Amino acid sequence: MATDSWAQAVDEQEAAAESISNLHIKEKPEENGTAAHFTEPSPAAHLTESSPAAAKSEGEVETKSTEDEDAKDDKAAQSLLNKLIRSNLVNNTNTVEVLQKDPNSPLYSVKSFEELRLKPQLLQGVYGMGFNRPSKIQETALPMMLAEPPQNLIAQSQSGTGKTAAFVLAMLSHVDPNNRYPQCLCVSPTYELALQTGKVIEQMGKHYPEVKVVYAIRGNKLQRGMKLQEQIVIGTPGTMLDWCSKFKFIDPKKIMVFVLDEADVMIATQGHQDQSIRIQRMLPKNCQMLLFSATFEETVWNFAQRIVPDPNVIKLKRDEETLDTIKQYYVLCNCKEEKFHALCNIYGAITIAQAMIFCHTRKTAGWLAGELSREGHQVALLSGEMQVEQRAAVIDRFREGKEKVLVTTNVCARGIDVEQVSVVINFDLPVDKDGNPDNETYLHRIGRTGRFGKRGLAINMVDSKMSMNILQRIQEHFNKKIEKLDTDDLDEIERIAG
Repeated sequence: MATDSWAQAVDEQEAAAESISNLHIKEKPEENGTAAHFTEPSPAAHLTESSPAAAKSEGEVETKSTEDEDAKDDKAAQSLLNKLIRSNLVNNTNTVEVLQKDPNSPLYSVKSFEELRLKPQLLQGVYGMGFNRPSKIQETALPMMLAEPPQNLIAQSQSGTGKTAAFVLAMLSHVDPNNRYPQCLCVSPTYELALQTGKVIEQMGKHYPEVKVVYAIRGNKLQRGMKLQEQIVIGTPGTMLDWCSKFKFIDPKKIMVFVLDEADVMIATQGHQDQSIRIQRMLPKNCQMLLFSATFEETVWNFAQRIVPDPNVIKLKRDEETLDTIKQYYVLCNCKEEKFHALCNIYGAITIAQAMIFCHTRKTAGWLAGELSREGHQVALLSGEMQVEQRAAVIDRFREGKEKVLVTTNVCARGIDVEQVSVVINFDLPVDKDGNPDNETYLHRIGRTGRFGKRGLAINMVDSKMSMNILQRIQEHFNKKIEKLDTDDLDEIERIAG
């Protein structure tokens, strides 16, 4: 995955770039005014946000270790951000692909929660959360998770698809409330993500007060020698491992369900892989293993297959047809200042409802947001230096239309679904750390427009032979022509963007 912490790569590209003199939109425009019994622990172990780098001279760059730490922190921060900004399920049209370990096992899909024969108090909790019918991931995963005998599962699931509610429902369904000892373990990469899962359990278990939850997180001190009586334990890998082995608060041989959430975030965090595997090895062979990840990169696959024996697998087929509803253009410029003037000219020529502008780095994003504000635009800036709650507040303001332009980097913007976004502008084209085109990030970026079947517009700023080459390779990858933006195109652009 590409991140926004590529200062060195970007500086090298800029130094090596040979400018193109053909600029189509240069004139500066006139100013445009578009301008249960659940106890939450004290937050003793908060997710660490990546600190802003110390001020540097123009030629200095951040070190690789800083880049790596930013990437790790941002994975966890982004996952939490997605949870905070979700008020309802994403309208996901992706096809669910089911790969069974045993092709003879009975696998079926449900279209209603009643078909699952849930306990009445759980069905009441499900409807109380606003779930009227199962989402795509739920209708396929829930029959497996609730089956007897239990079936193991590895599932790819994006934020907002209802996967947390699905595995929470599985845990609540398998628990025997008469047994006062831990029966389900749920491991999350950070304290905050664990707490978010706990809130879902609190909502879904509202009418099931016999089932209780405890948090295995750093700072939640228990007396030595005690045995937990709560049936569900949610926590981070290190503390969960200590509670199982060192302090023996939990008898791992009595665990019926083990959930490993946010696996892609987990493996980006030092030590979490090893700790999770050590917990898994302590569990009984008949314990149900459920692993969820937003991505299925090779590292995630290797980790998942070590944790989950004989799994069913659910993947979301990549849906690249969103490109068919998005008109793509590029503009040739010489430097970032000319890209800014071209951007202002576009705003002066057409009416834009709301737009998202993507930059390589926090530095560029901050500079651009400041320049746009001075031009009279209502601009919101998403920066990795902001606390996650602050980022969520910025996104809410943008969603409500209080700001018309959102300037951001790749990491901060994943998962944002704002229906009124009509234009996406790649101020910098997405590349990986080696300077190659990042096709996945490009698809993700321009997918912020053209949502829900509407037409969308993507404009790419090209300022060198290198970036032109990147654009051409993106075209080849998607087999989709990206046209040069000319004044003759403005009428059509106006229809899309307004």
